[in-house]
Amino acid sequence: MPTERAAGPQSAPMAPAGPLPAPAGRPAPEERPRPEPKARRPRTPAVQPDETDESCARMTTTTTTAITHIANLVTNDPSLGDGTPLGLIQDAAVVIDGDRIVWTGESSKAPATDNAVDAGGRAVIPGFVDSHSHLVFAGDRTAEFNARMSGRPYSAGGIRTTVAATRSASDDELSANVARYAAEALRQGTTTFETKSGYGLTVEDEARALRIAARHTDEVTFLGAHIVSPEHADDPAGYVDLVTGPMLDACAPHARWIDVFCERGAFDEDQARTVLTAGLARGLHPRIHANQLGHGPGVRLAVELDAASADHCTHLDDADLDALGQGDTVATLLPGAEFSTRAAWPDARRILGAGATVALSTDCNPGSSFTSSMPFCIALAVRDMGMTPDEAVWSATAGGAAALRRTDIGRITPGARADLVILDAPSHVHLAYRPGVPLAGAVWRRGERVV
Repeated sequence: MPTERAAGPQSAPMAPAGPLPAPAGRPAPEERPRPEPKARRPRTPAVQPDETDESCARMTTTTTTAITHIANLVTNDPSLGDGTPLGLIQDAAVVIDGDRIVWTGESSKAPATDNAVDAGGRAVIPGFVDSHSHLVFAGDRTAEFNARMSGRPYSAGGIRTTVAATRSASDDELSANVARYAAEALRQGTTTFETKSGYGLTVEDEARALRIAARHTDEVTFLGAHIVSPEHADDPAGYVDLVTGPMLDACAPHARWIDVFCERGAFDEDQARTVLTAGLARGLHPRIHANQLGHGPGVRLAVELDAASADHCTHLDDADLDALGQGDTVATLLPGAEFSTRAAWPDARRILGAGATVALSTDCNPGSSFTSSMPFCIALAVRDMGMTPDEAVWSATAGGAAALRRTDIGRITPGARADLVILDAPSHVHLAYRPGVPLAGAVWRRGERVV
């Protein structure tokens, strides 16, 4: 465990003096992000250095804390570290002032602070950014998963099963579920998460799903176009009219994003374009479920509409790769879905080779990827999708931030939000090297220790 003490005017290094107090209470919901410019590899704005040769930002009058004796610090800014995308700094320190990072550099050069935490030779990484989840749901699909893993046919309704259970649940039950899975993710190092509606499929149920989601995160996505609702099974065009009319009117005030499942059996290219452009007209930026079950138009539509991300990206041709490489749309890979359905893995090496930005996310949902663990997804990405440990960690932090068009998270740089994880390991590589082991020893979000 990291240790903490009050620091006097002297500089670090500082010796541990006792156990770090446990966090008090559940942290507040995510703050509304400020608009940020698009960037292929987003960076925090430059800041003026002080007399040291490390990077810093001006301190304020709030309480300051230094985390020192970090064996390996992942900053995700090459200019602060070893020149790699992870921007690694050895024997490092981080200074937090309020809810922001104000200094990073060598531990021996850390400025004086009010408090000190000794990382004890552990690694520190940015908090994970989970940019794709479906947490507003009720019910359980254990039988479906068990049948699939046992090679038996299963005739229950899939997503429709969850829709029925979600419609029947109370607001309090749904909010408690979101809180449960968000807390589960936080204990594993996730400090920012996106979540969607999509299990209501009526005007009232989609709007309440978004209101509930907004209690827990500001990264809220309207996914009325998840599947055609059971009531419109014989009239998909009528359902698209509902999604882009009364449902959008009710949902737009509660969401930042709009999404659509562009796949055979869900929504075709024209329908998906209609949904996304209607959302754009209401101020919602597009995301898209694309090319998961087979090759289709979703990825190219995402790039055409400047969607923040195209999610899944399992079945891509050369034209899809060229589009991703030339555009600003992030390819968000969701290895939990392939693991849980025994589907083909996305070829991350091919996507990275095309010059695309890649994010990793959990796709946490009760049917096809019931995991909230970003470390598990990192391990799968390294083992089965061809990513290196460095690439996977970058994609689970800075890549997720890019998929949310954020530059204030996913990195440990002066000016960024103070979201970080002390690993019970000397290196970030252990996230893939020790799969299934709980390595998040301590978590800070917005400058406060929450785990």
